[in-house]
Amino acid sequence: MLNKQITDTRAWTAETIDASSDWYYTLSERYLSALDSEVRKADAIFDLRVSDAIACAPCLQPVSDALHTGRGFAIIERLPVEHYTRDQARAAYWMIGQCLGVPFEQNIEGTLLYDVRDTGRDVKSGARFSVTNAESSFHTDGAFGTQVPEIVGLLCIKTARSGGRSQLISACAVHNILHRQAPNVLNALYSSFYFDRRGQYLPGEAPITKTPIFSWDKQTLMMRYLHYYIQVGHREADAPLTPEQKRALQAVEDILNHPKMCVEFDLAPGQMLFTNNKWILHNRTAYEDHPDPDQRRHYVRLWLMQKDNVDG
Repeated sequence: MLNKQITDTRAWTAETIDASSDWYYTLSERYLSALDSEVRKADAIFDLRVSDAIACAPCLQPVSDALHTGRGFAIIERLPVEHYTRDQARAAYWMIGQCLGVPFEQNIEGTLLYDVRDTGRDVKSGARFSVTNAESSFHTDGAFGTQVPEIVGLLCIKTARSGGRSQLISACAVHNILHRQAPNVLNALYSSFYFDRRGQYLPGEAPITKTPIFSWDKQTLMMRYLHYYIQVGHREADAPLTPEQKRALQAVEDILNHPKMCVEFDLAPGQMLFTNNKWILHNRTAYEDHPDPDQRRHYVRLWLMQKDNVDG
């Protein structure tokens, strides 16, 4: 367990983080040209291979630095989606993602490029928040998984009619506040909780998983979290949350709901958000969509692992 404050740039709050203009990174014209050349000659997205000109692009090094040793997130400006078909935009994003990590499967169907849009389903009926228009609450992606993505990417293709803002919080800052103000709850948060797996399990596997919320490997803090999935997981396990666990979760929720903790912004079509999923929590506010199906909110998600952390 981490028993000290994190004092570097990872532990930011809305009051201490650098200016929002520093969150945005521009792709060079040379890079965009090389990307465009690859995209337009490809027959299928998953047949695309990252050329040396794309993989070694200097314009992506600051993005990688921000993700791994900086604030933990970056917004990349921007793919010219107005000049691309949706498949071409997805292909370009697919290649950018591979410059930052190795894509891996986001569900039991093996999906690598995951469409985030409202399907009319309901979280209370077992759906993941990503296919609804409901507010997701602050969470890390894949919190219930055996493997958790290290980087999460989102490409904005279409925005909602209203709402759907992106919000981010540093788990390092959350941990600092707990360590300073409520150290008595940390033992519980480093112990295991049940998480509902939202149907993402194979025959013979359990519909829930058991894992700590916080873990520490002597270098990096990791947080697995989605409050609703924890509540459902404990009901499914027939293991009611203990008073200690309830106090610990409430302490986390109180911090996450404090307005001075999060930064928020809207993504425009063509912009890409990448976050360090180990210690950046994200939320999408509820939204109202367009009546025209062709204009409805559409994001595309990537889950990435660092190349040296891929199994096999």
